[in-house]
Amino acid sequence: MTNTPPPSPQDNLDQVFMALADPTRRQIVRMLSEQDRTVGELAGPFPVSLAAISKHIKVLEAAGIVTRQVDGRVHTLALRPEALAGALDWISIYRNFWTRRLDALDELLSTDEPRPPLED
Repeated sequence: MTNTPPPSPQDNLDQVFMALADPTRRQIVRMLSEQDRTVGELAGPFPVSLAAISKHIKVLEAAGIVTRQVDGRVHTLALRPEALAGALDWISIYRNFWTRRLDALDELLSTDEPRPPLED
């Protein structure tokens, strides 16, 4: 028997971004952000099989983005928004970077100082 180390925060972040890379999975997350839903309710709007939606759900579960509650034959899924916190933190770093860069550009463009001519 081998001991596998627990996933690192970086591994989890990679799983979250991989899960969110697919537009169908992003739509499922959006639907679950409104309310918990059964697998059948999630599958309704999509022009794919129930088996295909189930595969998408399994990817979201593996990333920890959704949880499943089983009551007999009914599988209800719920969003775990805290699972998205690491991705939001990572994106915020770059949002702050670009905000600073664009503010500097805005300041440069709003000055009345003559600018050197552009070279061809």
